Amino acid sequence: MTEQKKKQAELWLFRHGETEWSLNGKHTSYTDLPLTEHGREQATALAPVIAKTQFDLVLTSPRQRARDTAALAGLGNRAEVEPNLQEWNYGVYEGKSTPEIQAAEPGWSVWDSPITGGESIDQVAARAQQVIDRCLQHGGRCALFAHAHIFRILAAVWAEQPGVFGQRLALSTATVSVLGWEHGTRVITRWNAAP
Repeated sequence: MTEQKKKQAELWLFRHGETEWSLNGKHTSYTDLPLTEHGREQATALAPVIAKTQFDLVLTSPRQRARDTAALAGLGNRAEVEPNLQEWNYGVYEGKSTPEIQAAEPGWSVWDSPITGGESIDQVAARAQQVIDRCLQHGGRCALFAHAHIFRILAAVWAEQPGVFGQRLALSTATVSVLGWEHGTRVITRWNAAP
């Protein structure tokens, strides 16, 4: 694979629509929650953006909320499940909000505190790198449907920063972000944009 071919890869990140837990700020990894009615509307609102763009590869997290977002946005029939796009495994913190966790563990942060029974940030960053490698190898525009933390870390890794840089990249539900190139350097060209 030539360097020129690798530079052609462009990653479009579509965060899934709202779920009951995302609405309430609860950490959601492996719990397979459906989209709320508003989340379904948000996912459908992505369709016009997607209809204007030709994608060469479509990947989705195995979680229902991401797969349903891809389907409602118009790419469900092309989406391949990519296990490395599943959300950060929060271990014992699954289903809890940061304020709830901090009430018992003052100063706790997902970005720099141990995740008992879950993944370290370095493990999530390694999964993100595998997704990036797959997209670089494939080339072209890649549509990815997944979750906030995996996308924030993936963007950091794309920009050749440590995974913790994702702490600086807020990401709302059902938004569009694009990772591309400028003069041969990997850059974030669009972030957390409404459709």
